[in-house]
Amino acid sequence: MKIAVVFGGISPERNVSISGGLAVIKALKSLGHEVVAIDPAYGKYCLRNIEDIEPRTGYPSKEELAEFPPRNLIDAVNSDAFDGVELAFLVLHGQYGEDGKIQALLDLRGIPYTGSNVKASSLAIDKISSKMIFMAAGIPTPEWIVITKDHIDNYDAYEEIREQLGNHIVIKPNDQGSTIGISIVKGGNLDDIGDAIKEAFKYSDKVLVEKFIEGRELTVGVIGDEALPVIEIAPQDGFYDYEHKYQKGMTEYICPADISHDIADFTMNSGYTAFRALGCSGFGRTDFRLDNDGMIYCLEVNTIPGFTETSLVPMAAAEVEIEFPELCERIINIALNIEQEEDE
Repeated sequence: MKIAVVFGGISPERNVSISGGLAVIKALKSLGHEVVAIDPAYGKYCLRNIEDIEPRTGYPSKEELAEFPPRNLIDAVNSDAFDGVELAFLVLHGQYGEDGKIQALLDLRGIPYTGSNVKASSLAIDKISSKMIFMAAGIPTPEWIVITKDHIDNYDAYEEIREQLGNHIVIKPNDQGSTIGISIVKGGNLDDIGDAIKEAFKYSDKVLVEKFIEGRELTVGVIGDEALPVIEIAPQDGFYDYEHKYQKGMTEYICPADISHDIADFTMNSGYTAFRALGCSGFGRTDFRLDNDGMIYCLEVNTIPGFTETSLVPMAAAEVEIEFPELCERIINIALNIEQEEDE
């Protein structure tokens, strides 16, 4: 099968996406597929030489990202690089990758792709909309407040945030991933709250302020109709930020998580319920906090989570004896409805 692995892109998560794309390319080639490497950041020149792609770490600079206008995505999908492609395996993260835009372009071209459709992708990346849906589905989520730009330098608004949510809060952009632009504020200092809000507005037009849930970080991968074992994420100093996610040795991952069977089952069921409540399909990952009283709180659903061989969804899949190449093949089969056709 001719498969286009689509990676890189123009979001701040570009470098993470490149690493995932290389892992998927290697896996698909080992399965005998014809693979083309496509980085839509380069527009009509998006077809890349696999041997020339090098993994990178850290954030791409703003100057680097500024070289890639969003128009390039249209030119890429409309280019002859996609001629004869039977499936696009999406390993794009964040804006223009998980927000439904690349999915819409592929729909218009008539090329099937892995993961969630346009509507589910756009809902899942919108943290505010997601939390409303979680509440409607009966899934606990931390209390929150929505901040708009007219709240900047408004200390009366900062005091209201502190009164409603307490002194320990999380401030995050509404539609970014990989903890980009996220701050945790302890102590309720109003200047710290203001600085964190300004940082989050660098990445989004809306900002979400959440009550911080003391406790442990858990995550649940989903493949098709199956919730994978719960993973506990234990960063060295308590905050699972970009550095802790992507630098070796900064975070311990416990799979399966050392929690009771009841909590594990409830978390897995809630992870799958949140995934389906947003209309997601294919594969994804749902993130939670587990408080000290054994209550879980859903944070978000990632429709295209990190996807190297050592990322969290592949780690959980390996726990149930699904190795990385088989995981990629399963995701392909789900996208093409091959399993459903076999059942029929």
